Amino acid sequence: MDWITGLQKAVDYIEDHLTETIDYEKVAAQSFSSSYHFQRVFSILCGFTVGEYIRNRRLSLAGTELATSGAKVLDIALKYGYVSPDSFAKAFRNFHGILPSQARENGSMLRSYSRLVLNFSLEGGTLMDYRIEKKPEMILTGYKAHFTGVPYGKEREHQEEQLFVTTRGKQWFLRGAARNMDAHCVIANITEEGYDYYYCHLLDDWERENLYNREVTGVDFVEDLGLENIVIPETTYAIFETSDVKNAICDYFDLLNLRIQVLTEWMPEMGFQLKNAPELAVYHWLPKAERKVQIWMPIEKVR
Repeated sequence: MDWITGLQKAVDYIEDHLTETIDYEKVAAQSFSSSYHFQRVFSILCGFTVGEYIRNRRLSLAGTELATSGAKVLDIALKYGYVSPDSFAKAFRNFHGILPSQARENGSMLRSYSRLVLNFSLEGGTLMDYRIEKKPEMILTGYKAHFTGVPYGKEREHQEEQLFVTTRGKQWFLRGAARNMDAHCVIANITEEGYDYYYCHLLDDWERENLYNREVTGVDFVEDLGLENIVIPETTYAIFETSDVKNAICDYFDLLNLRIQVLTEWMPEMGFQLKNAPELAVYHWLPKAERKVQIWMPIEKVR
């Protein structure tokens, strides 16, 4: 089964059970994958989480029922998974812009969120350069920001740009301490509320151990930079490269399209799936004429 067909079967299952407690493992089983893998791929391809889709669909249908039926607000709240009128009213107002009680008023404007139909055009015949490499455990040093949304959604581009352009001093310091100019950007700790995005460099053991030693650095501000170490476990990665990067930051949509291509074409063809491990983008800054970005996607064989 290809990924698009599997995802559509999972969406159809969600739609058939919107008024019930939805088990993500059962949803993922429709596409013959684990819950973790399904949610990662879903967010990459769709730009929002499974939880967001379920919540928006329920609130959309709840609005229609309030406007067209005489059912009590509490009954509709319970039907769509809200345990109290207050929690339902808050979610309803955030989505529709009005209170549930106002949905019954003549002329009230409601927001519709349509059923998802996946219709990607995947024709193959694409050349992609890659290598599969087992990477040993790495300890990266850097700083993080907590991003909202999903790692591959529309919010990512702006948040990533803001992080890059407003933390230049930290980047310069880390480049000076690192063994090379390659910046490692790590996506980790993904939840429905967002994820952690790290900007890091690979430091030698000696540099990392003496990072806060004033007798070595000659400065007293390192403690205030908010740096931390992040351990990347030993993992097998499929490494893909983009080239001809004209700007310091690779075009976000180039990276997004590459991930979609890998997930929907390369992985199914090669018998791999995403592994529950951090994903990295490695930015090769210099020399300027040879700038490129590598995407490290953690993989495992489909069982």
